[in-house]
Amino acid sequence: MSTASLVRLFVLAALWGGSFLFTRMAVPVLGAVPTTFGRVALAAFGLMALVAATRLRPDFQGKLGAALLLGVVNSGIPFLMFALAARALPAGYSAILNATTPLMGVLIGALAFGERITAARLGGVLLGMAGVAVLARTGPVALTPAVLGGMAACLAATACYGLAGFLTRRWITARGGLDSRLVALGSQWGAVLVLAPFAAWQAWREPGLPAAWASAGPAIWAALLAMGLLCTAFAYVLYFRLIADVGPVKALTVTFLVPLFGVAWGWLVLGEPVTAAHAAGGGLIAGALWLVLRPAPPRRAG
Repeated sequence: MSTASLVRLFVLAALWGGSFLFTRMAVPVLGAVPTTFGRVALAAFGLMALVAATRLRPDFQGKLGAALLLGVVNSGIPFLMFALAARALPAGYSAILNATTPLMGVLIGALAFGERITAARLGGVLLGMAGVAVLARTGPVALTPAVLGGMAACLAATACYGLAGFLTRRWITARGGLDSRLVALGSQWGAVLVLAPFAAWQAWREPGLPAAWASAGPAIWAALLAMGLLCTAFAYVLYFRLIADVGPVKALTVTFLVPLFGVAWGWLVLGEPVTAAHAAGGGLIAGALWLVLRPAPPRRAG
């Protein structure tokens, strides 16, 4: 991996790790649904500006509907799940659980898309489940129903991410492909469209909520801007560039680094405790990722 790609990898991990910190800051003030809607709306407008600045012709080649639906699975639902989890879970927990995405991909691929599951990948899934169990049972947060619900929401989000990879291959790649900037743009608008009615309904149902938004301090709005423009729009650009440069398998190694940054940001900014449970649970999940992502050994010639 070149130096430039390595820098992109670490910057991407820092941004995605920071998204859990910003979510943890914004959700208690703005609410889970408005925070998620604001994030995807800012990302959509940021990507529109990028497409305009690069003079890319917005020709979706008949795949706009697929890109919009992909955004529901890849952004709308998982972003909302992580926002709901942020009401009970520290940022470090969510970041570590986010690393189970490749494990979910293995399970979904085997169950729904006919992917072959090897012994190493099956071992990785089981090891990852053990890591989640260690984090839940021995972590610094008491194992209450709210915490269990937050962890379930994180795992639902990573299942969406795992599913989205296969849907992208089926809906976009297998149909001739599409510029990654347009895929990102269409997906964010899909997330905006699916979340807008829920955000409007919550604002109508809770009349005091707009007043809470208006009284939110500059730090909260800065967190929302960072989530939308840096952790989503700019991060998508980095990620797709990384895939183009080093391939999807090496790009997925960012999942090893995101938990480190997520835990570090939570500790530095929010004062969240870092305990042996983070190291044990995160270490087991990291080992699981290594089993899942390592290249298969070459077959011997018969």
